[in-house]
Amino acid sequence: MANPKRRHSHARGAKRRTHYKLEMPGLSRCTHCGAMVLPHRACPVCGYYKKRKYEAAITEGVTSEE
Repeated sequence: MANPKRRHSHARGAKRRTHYKLEMPGLSRCTHCGAMVLPHRACPVCGYYKKRKYEAAITEGVTSEE
């Protein structure tokens, strides 16, 4: 297996790693309540998606503590 002949500087390694980053998800506004929502998903605040109410979206993340 080939090995590097010379050592790479810190700057050269940093330049290579500049593209290793997280990207922001594309967010849009809910048409019903105005909250920020991931596209093609029901709103976690009000449960609406494409002007329809989805009860499963609201009750899915809720757990009863008793």
